[in-house]
Parts: sequence; structure tokens; C-alpha cells
Amino acid sequence: MRDALAWQIELGADEAIGDSPVSRFDSAASAARERGNTGAQPSPQAAPRAAAAAPRGREGDTRETGDARPGRVFAAAQLPHPAETADSIDALAALCEACDAGDLKAGARNFCFADGRPGASLMVIGEAPGAEEDRLARPFVGRAGQLLDSMLAAIGRTREAETPDRAVYIANILPWRPAGNRTPTEAEMALFLPFVERHIALADPAVLLLLGNTPVRALLEDRRGITRTRGTWQAHGPTGIRAMPSFHPAFLLRTPSRKKEAWADLLAVSVALEEAR
Repeated sequence: MRDALAWQIELGADEAIGDSPVSRFDSAASAARERGNTGAQPSPQAAPRAAAAAPRGREGDTRETGDARPGRVFAAAQLPHPAETADSIDALAALCEACDAGDLKAGARNFCFADGRPGASLMVIGEAPGAEEDRLARPFVGRAGQLLDSMLAAIGRTREAETPDRAVYIANILPWRPAGNRTPTEAEMALFLPFVERHIALADPAVLLLLGNTPVRALLEDRRGITRTRGTWQAHGPTGIRAMPSFHPAFLLRTPSRKKEAWADLLAVSVALEEAR
């Protein structure tokens, strides 16, 4: 229910008109029955008044609703999002941690923002922290993270590397663990998307590796799903950075037969990184 209300507010429904839905058709029919045989006719001003009573945006509202991706609905006053004011990754992390995430934040143990080397030429973005990530406040440190580390090491990348051309920087769409490791909701993705977009701009990698459906849906125009988009180069709209969608390591643990495709994606990433040097 909270997510549904948040989504309605973002779309501009910011006033409660009544405690329950009202059918204007039923109201009109009831009024006609009450008039009975008096022959009274409805006032010509009734329709305009009904239209004026319908919920609408504030005067001057210029919300953009054409883009169906989460986070693409802007405030009426077109004010900059707080994330846009961050001039460093540390400042952005502080703003993100202070963001009111409601039950999502209340149900998590630790804020899990990023790991690795900022400024690395490769930035990996996943979905959300799991139980182990929540415990240690670092992304990708559980079984899926161990597999990711092995995969990255195979192309010469580690979190601890000192040089940007051998390092990796890792983050998630959500910095808080969803209860039960559930998939992030559209409202949660929309809430944190401005922080992720700013994070990418500040980190300024040469290549993005997007793991799983959630980052692909949040960050790319092509939203056909990871099975169809993996292995195909995309462009991250706001920055133009090349992005490679691939399977999430947690999926590979459950479905080892798809590791061959994930390895092909990594090889393509490795070639692109060498070309970008």
C-alpha cells in the first residue's frame, strides 16, 4: 500500500478528495431520480464544475510522463534533485544515506553504497544488497559476490587494484537490502535512480557492466529483459557510456549452464576496456 501511494504521489495525485472513490455517473443518476417528475434539468454549469473538481496538477505543472522508465517523472517546479548537488562520491553517499526510504531502510541493517576503486574504468551495477552484503555493508560479498570476483579476475580486474585500468568499482541500484531479498519495486527504483545516475556521472567509468534485470530496466532504454538484452552493447542515456547487460551472478549460481554466455559478455567488456585505454 505504501508503494502504491508513493507512486500516485509521484504521478501528481497529492490531494485526498474523499475517503472512498465516488462514481460521478452514479451521482448523476441518483440526482435524476431525486428530481423525479419535477421536470428540472441539470444546470449547464454542472459539467464544468465536475471537471474542475477532478484532481489535477498545480498551476504551471510541467511534469514529463512520456518516458515509462522509473524515475523519469519530474517535480512540478523542475527543482534539481538533491543528488545533482553532490560534487563528490562521498557527498553523494551522505545524501543517499539520509534519503527517506521508509520501510526499506527500516528493515535493513546497514547502508551498502559501493566498493572497489572510484575512478576505475569498469563500473559494475547490480540489483540490491543480500543478507551478507547487508551484514558487512559492502556490495557483492556473498556467494554471488565471490563468483563475480572470480569472473572479474579472469579478465584482470580486482577491487583492490591500485590503477584504474585494472580496478573495478561496484554498486547497486538500491543501497538497502529489501526484506527477504525480494526484487526492488518500481517505486524503490524510482526513488534511488537519481542517486545512481549521479553516481555513474561522478565515477565516470569507460564501461558499465549491468548485472540482472533491475539495473537494465532502471538505466537503459531497452527494457526487453536480461535474456534478450544480454551480450548487446547499449548506451546509458544521460552519460552515453557504453553498457553491457549480463546475467547476475546469483542467477549463474542457480543456472550454471548460462555461465558460457556470461563469459562471452565479459570478454566483450575486456576488449572494450582495452580499446578505451
